[in-house]
Amino acid sequence: MTLVKSLAAKPWIWSFLGALLVWLATIAFTGGYGAGGMVTAALSLAVFTVIVGIGQMFVITLGPGNVDLSLPANIGLASAVAMKVMGGSDSMIVVGLIAALACGAAIGAVNYLLIWALRIPPIIATLSASFIIQSVDISYGRGLQIKPPPGFADFTNWQILGIPVLAMLTVLFTIGAGIALQRMIYGRSVLAIGQNIRAAWLAGINVGRIRFLTYTLSGALGGIDGALLAGYFRGANVDIGNEYLLASIAVVVIGGTSVAGGKANVPGVWGAALFLVLLLTMLNTFGVSAGVRLLLTGLIIVGVITVAGGEKAVR
Repeated sequence: MTLVKSLAAKPWIWSFLGALLVWLATIAFTGGYGAGGMVTAALSLAVFTVIVGIGQMFVITLGPGNVDLSLPANIGLASAVAMKVMGGSDSMIVVGLIAALACGAAIGAVNYLLIWALRIPPIIATLSASFIIQSVDISYGRGLQIKPPPGFADFTNWQILGIPVLAMLTVLFTIGAGIALQRMIYGRSVLAIGQNIRAAWLAGINVGRIRFLTYTLSGALGGIDGALLAGYFRGANVDIGNEYLLASIAVVVIGGTSVAGGKANVPGVWGAALFLVLLLTMLNTFGVSAGVRLLLTGLIIVGVITVAGGEKAVR
């Protein structure tokens, strides 16, 4: 009983419970057919949402108004950069990943510089930047789907005992993110800024530098996500990151991070990502049409965000 109460008090537990219920509903409908494959597929796809979700989580934790809306365009451009640098050669995989990481980090840094120099809200700065980035991507990629090196494509789809290797590596990454958030000066500074930016400044925290690093981190994770997506789906294109705008914000809030800032929850990002992927799988299994599927998904996401985030926004 004590264990149950302790788990119920954890904000992240509800996202995992939601994912479990959706999975059970789906396998009940199919009579248990494909239950294991569904989990494998969910883990494979959730990875990409988790990576950008962690970056978005750090940004949102900075406080009200902080959000990175440039992620979809960032992902699209970075995927093209990575694939062009790799040029289909396995020997260039590492160089291509570094290029994608640098591309994303540069976008994140420019996002913050726009916010700082022009004194405009982050939502406006990052949205404006996304249009510029998308224009560059269209010109750079020329609308072509650029194929990844065979070794890189195989790596992004590699599984061990039905568990995707990318999922294993992403779990290690999220553990590191949790440690950075709770144990390192940088993470504690992000939390402090989100709780009270003036108090954080008076306490000696370099607010500008921390915000700069956070937006750069979010951009860098978007960049590496773009490269991995291009490998997994065996090609880069300008629209490859489109679905990660709402998803990156939804997993943060559904996972237990406060939309008012100052409170983040790393494990919940994983639970929320699995919930969203399994939700789409369930609707597909039930034979719901694409239009109705998008409508129901949007309504469910809005409902969960309202329940999970509404009270957190009142401070």
